[in-house]
Amino acid sequence: MKFGFTVPVRGPGANPEGMIGIGNAAESHGYSFIAVNDHIVVPRDINSLYPYTDDGAWPGRAGDFLEPLSVIGFLAGSTKKIDLLTSILVIPYRPPLLAAKMISSLDVMSGGRLILGVGAGWMREEFEAVGAPDFGARGRVTDEYIEAFRTLWNENNPSFHGSFVNFEEIIFEPKPVQKNGPRIWIGGEGRAARRRAANLGDGWYPVGNNPQTPLDTLDKYIARQQEVRDMAISNGRDESSIDFAYWAIWPWTGEAETAADGERRLLTGSAQDLVDDVRRLEDAGVSHLSIMVLSASLEATVGNIERFADEVIVRV
Repeated sequence: MKFGFTVPVRGPGANPEGMIGIGNAAESHGYSFIAVNDHIVVPRDINSLYPYTDDGAWPGRAGDFLEPLSVIGFLAGSTKKIDLLTSILVIPYRPPLLAAKMISSLDVMSGGRLILGVGAGWMREEFEAVGAPDFGARGRVTDEYIEAFRTLWNENNPSFHGSFVNFEEIIFEPKPVQKNGPRIWIGGEGRAARRRAANLGDGWYPVGNNPQTPLDTLDKYIARQQEVRDMAISNGRDESSIDFAYWAIWPWTGEAETAADGERRLLTGSAQDLVDDVRRLEDAGVSHLSIMVLSASLEATVGNIERFADEVIVRV
């Protein structure tokens, strides 16, 4: 199992000194990746429902967010070996050729350490504020942009003609360091996201706490994971070509929590409970686990990084 966590893009630690300290802590305590979230602007009036709370209220309305690809560029220069994950990048927010070039440049400058976690987005108001394509078409836009990225990253004389992306007779260099470009993990828990992972993705990277599609027990995760595998096989893909990851977005307090079906929520409880859960996830084919370490201060965040490493990572 490879372990990682999301770095702060606002609040304590969202500055050069904090990022350096968090990156150093991650590399020295056995983590394999660090992840960066994506918001560009926060509209003052939001009516869109956030998918990850029961009431649809989004907790990020303060509006203070660093831009993720810029943060990854900083982390690429301040770390040496750890992978860098966008978690997740809202694909329609950035023009496709510019985004493809930024991603390719980051892969070059990080020495091939970039993983591209992507999603179609959920906030209509932010789409409108940044001038993204029509919110209602975001799924089709995301799929087409991914296809265009791969064309740009792999073809010497790339051309593409779609509904949302068109280019030809261009030179796109440098290519990413990684063959075929960075691995693309599809975020999201619903059927559209699972279908996208099976059709276009190199991995599936869901969050466990979506009230509409809860994946907070192993049985729930495995059931949806099998759907991804079945769809991939029906598309003629080798299921072993797909990474399976999991994001436990709740903090580890040491206390067991109860899922909606009455079972213990995955990755809650004692250190031994977590060790057992990690082994069960590994047996299910999960290769990457993202945990929540962010806290009210930089010192507490680093403390969480160290505590999980000392009590869980070293035992698995």
